[in-house]
Amino acid sequence: QVQLMESGGGLVQPGGSLRLSCAASGSIFSIKRMGWYRQPPGNQRELVALISSDDSTTYEDSVKGRFTISRDNAKNTVYLQMNSLKPEDTAVYYCTAIVPTNAYWGRGTQVTVSS
Repeated sequence: QVQLMESGGGLVQPGGSLRLSCAASGSIFSIKRMGWYRQPPGNQRELVALISSDDSTTYEDSVKGRFTISRDNAKNTVYLQMNSLKPEDTAVYYCTAIVPTNAYWGRGTQVTVSS
């Protein structure tokens, strides 16, 4: 089992920045990839960014150049630095940890981009 605790969401104006954090605990040795998905209001959950155990990264096209995913292995924590935020980035952001036979999810953190 893997437990995930997200933090860092909130309300920000367009053009602003936020940093999300996701701390993993439990069977962290089994984690192959970690990252973030988001679910905008009235829409399905979608990929934002992933980082693998070899530090390779994947980004959804609309966030490339604005968002950066990184991790601190000593703290078992993954970060999502979000810059140049747009109203369309408004969503509940979910942390995920992917193991060979399963995917674990955090409870989500709300990000609202509005003036």
